[in-house]
Amino acid sequence: MASYVGGTKVGSGYYWNPRTWEVQMVGAEGGTLPGSSRAHYARVPFPLLFVVVPVLGALFLVFLPVIGFALIGQALVKRVVGGVKSGAEDLAANVTPGWAPGAAHLTGKPGEEKKEGEEKAAAPELEKLEKEIEEKRK
Repeated sequence: MASYVGGTKVGSGYYWNPRTWEVQMVGAEGGTLPGSSRAHYARVPFPLLFVVVPVLGALFLVFLPVIGFALIGQALVKRVVGGVKSGAEDLAANVTPGWAPGAAHLTGKPGEEKKEGEEKAAAPELEKLEKEIEEKRK
């Protein structure tokens, strides 16, 4: 079988595109094959069409349900894995790099312990805000 590319001027006959499984008929006066240069066609003799076309139809008929179940399964797996993945990403975004399982991080960092009688000075903005709130309450 001769091989042709889309857009090529050809004589009359039947041309099969194995990628799309289409059979193109070119009339008695000839013509050009549809598609770009990426579309490949094979010239198929007329008697061979009586074998090729029913076989292609039967393959489509047999595998159509299989393709449907495969697509449904793929969609379900994506939904489940996508939900788990997004949950894991949200959790990982909240974990600090120094995370250690079982460690309490509410006690501060080492070397930051308060000494007796020493209090941390509050930010001046907070002190100002506290005074303003007390004045408004009175």
